[in-house]
Amino acid sequence: MFIMYVDESGDCGLTSSPTNLFILAGLVIHELRWKPCLEELIRFRKSLKERFGLHLREEFHASKFITRPGDMLRIPRHKRLEMIRHYADFLDNLEGVNLFYVVVQKEGKESNYNVFEKAWTVLIQRFENTIKNRNFSGPLNPDEKGLIICDDTDNRKLMSLVRKMRKYNPIPNMRSFGAGYRNIPINYIIEDPFFRNSEHSYFIQSVDLAAYLLFQFIKPNNFMRKKGGNNYYKRFSKILCEHISTKYKGVVVL
Repeated sequence: MFIMYVDESGDCGLTSSPTNLFILAGLVIHELRWKPCLEELIRFRKSLKERFGLHLREEFHASKFITRPGDMLRIPRHKRLEMIRHYADFLDNLEGVNLFYVVVQKEGKESNYNVFEKAWTVLIQRFENTIKNRNFSGPLNPDEKGLIICDDTDNRKLMSLVRKMRKYNPIPNMRSFGAGYRNIPINYIIEDPFFRNSEHSYFIQSVDLAAYLLFQFIKPNNFMRKKGGNNYYKRFSKILCEHISTKYKGVVVL
């Protein structure tokens, strides 16, 4: 089974929104790699504690590290940025991990465009299809399935969407089939999504970092641009799933 941890950056609003971006990041790990990856994460967090003083119980929340550090003020800002860079390098070298994104560029979208539903639908479809086509790295069992675990979001809306997609999942026809849609219900994703508080999950904290770095690559704040942190997303090369999109490696843009 493949487990996809999901977090977002930006917001779903179309009107009076502070940003024109909404990003979903999916970090995919096979169940047989889960415990080794967790052990590597714990070792990495211990190294951050020894080098920077970040306690294991403290949440690694990338955006707050830069803009709203709270208790993290005890660690100089440039050191917090250094931790973010080390974390990106660590993830890119974590064996058997896959990363992909869905990005909604809200500018020009019609007022009835449902940012949340569109982004999540595409993320789920790509997760489903990549399992089906056996394109994720990691162990491959004869009949793999997928499970979604995410940070607290609009829980009821997401559960309803997944249940609907098990019955109705319209996919636009390719040109060779003509105009219109085919209904291809999802079959490879089991159960409703599970919701975790990011404070208690190193995996959710990891995908939070991944989402933040793509957002900063597209629309960086002044500090990240000045210090070069806007380019930390480029440190992801090995784990980006190239099968997700033919246009941008590991990134679907809506």
